[in-house]
Amino acid sequence: MSIYRLKNVLSPRSVALVGASPRRASVGRAILGNIRKAKFPGDFGLVNPRYAEIDGVPTVGSLDKLPFVPELVVITAPATAIAGIIDEAGRMGAAGALIVTAGLGHGAGSLADAAQRAAHKYGMRLIGPNCLGVMMPGGNLDASFAANMPRSGNLALISQSGAIATGMVDWAAQRAVGFSGIVSIGDQLDVDIADLLDYFAMDGKTRAILLYVEAIKDASKFMSAARAAARIKPVVVVKSGRMEQGAMAAATHTGALAGSDAVYDAAFRRAGILRVSDLRELFDCAETLGRLESPPGKRLAILTNGGGIGVLAVDRLADLGGISAAISPETIQELDAVLPPTWSGSNPVDIVGDAGPERYAAALELLLADASNDAVLVMNVQTAIASADDIAATVTAVVGKYREKHGRSAKPVLAVWVGAHQTIGDLLSGAGIPNYPTEDDAVRGFMHLVKHREVVTALAQVPPAMPGEFAPNSEVARGIVASALADDRRWLDPIEVRRLLEAYDIAMVPTYAAADAEQAVAYASEIFAQGATVVLKIMSRDIVHKSDVGGVVLNLTSPEGVRDAAAAILSRARALRPEARIAGVIVQAMAVRLKARELILGFADDPTFGTVIVFGRGGIAVEIINDKALALPPLDLQLARDLIERTRVSRLLGAYRDVPAVKPDAVAMVLVKLAQMAADIPEIRELDINPLLADEAGALAVDARVVVGTAERKFKGSGPGNFAVRAYPSQWQRHIEVKDGWRIFVRPIRPEDEPLIHEFLRHVTSHDLRLRFFAPMKEFSHEFIARLTQLDYARAMAFVAVDESTDEVVGVVRVHSDSIYESGEYAILLRSDLKGRGLGWALMQLIIEYARSEGLKVIAGDVLQENTVMLGMCRDLGFEVKADPHEHGICNVKLKLRI
Repeated sequence: MSIYRLKNVLSPRSVALVGASPRRASVGRAILGNIRKAKFPGDFGLVNPRYAEIDGVPTVGSLDKLPFVPELVVITAPATAIAGIIDEAGRMGAAGALIVTAGLGHGAGSLADAAQRAAHKYGMRLIGPNCLGVMMPGGNLDASFAANMPRSGNLALISQSGAIATGMVDWAAQRAVGFSGIVSIGDQLDVDIADLLDYFAMDGKTRAILLYVEAIKDASKFMSAARAAARIKPVVVVKSGRMEQGAMAAATHTGALAGSDAVYDAAFRRAGILRVSDLRELFDCAETLGRLESPPGKRLAILTNGGGIGVLAVDRLADLGGISAAISPETIQELDAVLPPTWSGSNPVDIVGDAGPERYAAALELLLADASNDAVLVMNVQTAIASADDIAATVTAVVGKYREKHGRSAKPVLAVWVGAHQTIGDLLSGAGIPNYPTEDDAVRGFMHLVKHREVVTALAQVPPAMPGEFAPNSEVARGIVASALADDRRWLDPIEVRRLLEAYDIAMVPTYAAADAEQAVAYASEIFAQGATVVLKIMSRDIVHKSDVGGVVLNLTSPEGVRDAAAAILSRARALRPEARIAGVIVQAMAVRLKARELILGFADDPTFGTVIVFGRGGIAVEIINDKALALPPLDLQLARDLIERTRVSRLLGAYRDVPAVKPDAVAMVLVKLAQMAADIPEIRELDINPLLADEAGALAVDARVVVGTAERKFKGSGPGNFAVRAYPSQWQRHIEVKDGWRIFVRPIRPEDEPLIHEFLRHVTSHDLRLRFFAPMKEFSHEFIARLTQLDYARAMAFVAVDESTDEVVGVVRVHSDSIYESGEYAILLRSDLKGRGLGWALMQLIIEYARSEGLKVIAGDVLQENTVMLGMCRDLGFEVKADPHEHGICNVKLKLRI
């Protein structure tokens, strides 16, 4: 698993520092000082063969001279010595190493490669190299050269920049915000962002996870970990490089629109991560998410003693998609009774500039009790009439009493004290009330809570592997692409494009390829006979944008006009692009849909995240208008609708004035079909339809371009190799029959199975639960079950066995791959009252078959020695069974898979 031995590395019982120097300006000396200052409670040793002691701490010449085996080895030694140090640590049994040293290089034959190979030999985990270090306040571990150690709290920070990490520590110190852990990951030789997302997602001390990202190395692994973590707790990211140019020289409009930062944006959205624009917003987001639960809705009530700032807050709320909460008639009556007649009478609740603590308390209590809002923002503008300090103290007392009564169901309360002294901020922060310098920051904080709830809901949606609404002829489509590749062509010709779209049930105007003017006239005559006019376009694989050479002529109505236009198009193209290979002209029926909207749809290949779907406003000025949205496939109709709704042109798809609405889901269905095409035929590297005409009759492609090339499998596993997100693997659904004709339906687990799993666990004895989880399990939290049920089918897979006669879950089997996708750890659990009927054997065979199909080389697990039934089954299935050398009472079982 990707969290393999991470607990030993991040919460070690023993630490050794290798390479510390007595030089006061050295990194090693700084880390030594921080470890001592943090008062690490476990065994600690210092290794340096050149000195007998450093700063009063005795040293030893090598790791094996220590009187204990260090779980974590912190290395600040020269780069050339690191591989040897890791090898020595691995032989001793160390769990991992933190490599602070820089300059190890990259790639085969480098010092980094040697260090990685040494660690892999012993199953050691590596953090770094070239990093600030690790700070785990709850465990009193500060293995970093940061200036300050943060206080203990519930935020985790994973940063690709050491400077950002230290900045967060300084900010947190000012705001009384604490951290469960801060990890600077450096060059990510082994432990990466995904591994740490997995770790902190399951860490009970962590409430929210903050990321600073510069680039993602393994997109599929990152998406899997991020989606899993975001289902359990908020994950917030700030990414540098927003203004960088697109990642590729695009051949199509679609490729040009899919700039690299826009793709990251789409990936974060699909992963359920909240993206913020800068460090200030990251700090404010941390302030909110570290203290509050997400509300059930987005209705915000605002309590203020200043009308102007209240109106500004309402305006910002509307800009960000929130709702200014209504106040119930009953609450208005109660407010009338406790407020002066000059109060605003509506939201924002302006209780007038002379409001004191008692007035604030009375109004706040009524707003907290009002079911018409989901959260309350309390604002104060300081006056000479009432003490801002006293008001803040009263507000914290009211909120504290309210939270004691309502617990986790308590509404979020946020605060803004304009121009307040730091003591007021400290008072509010100490009471767990997030507070901000301005109304804009506070409203953004509230909307971060709202967005987190929305993304968790969206993550529960699982797109099917094959939408049921259509049955594409993928074999025909593959043949078209294969023929072009065999001909060493990069572009499909117009006839091939039309046939490709037809294979996926995407309507396109009648299209013909004419080699010369006379053939164009012949095709045009067929179109004229149907009562339509004709459009001619230049046909050349070297001329991508036809209008650039005057290669498009519209509304031709006669054979003579077609003949003259074809001759002119060919003549202009040859004159302007003499090097271009010109095959003739395209003859199409002129699509006349006066009230249709012009759209662009397509997909392109991103070097990091693979296939990305693009939707936006079409036409010849598509890049200039730049009204587009991106999404990672696979798509279902709901995800396609969400993609459309993120554009300005989506507002034109409904009815307005005398223009009828576009046929419901006509455009969304084309997007779903294109996503399926991208999954089926990875040799299609870029595709765009521009324009797609959409109106009340449906959607019609007018022009499309398709770039083909050799397929590249970017991502491991059996799913589409160009998709960073896995589709629901419905191909693994099957009916099985075990002993006595017992019929079982086995399928991949789904998020909505959570209630079924809770019920299933009620039928498992405490003894069997202990055998499965190695510890007594009295209750299972939502977070725990969500982790079991909400998979994205990339690194982890779980199958549920459902009794066909009762629809009850009777067994679960799962496998989770390691961080390098070579081995998988399995687990299985059956209902205790239904054991001994052959179900366990069938599920074990299924998970082995699945692991083999994913390309895993080994499937393994840990089994208690007293679990003789499981050990016997493993031996019968061919597993190697050995006693665990480190954990008494546990056997390691391992099966090598033949691929």
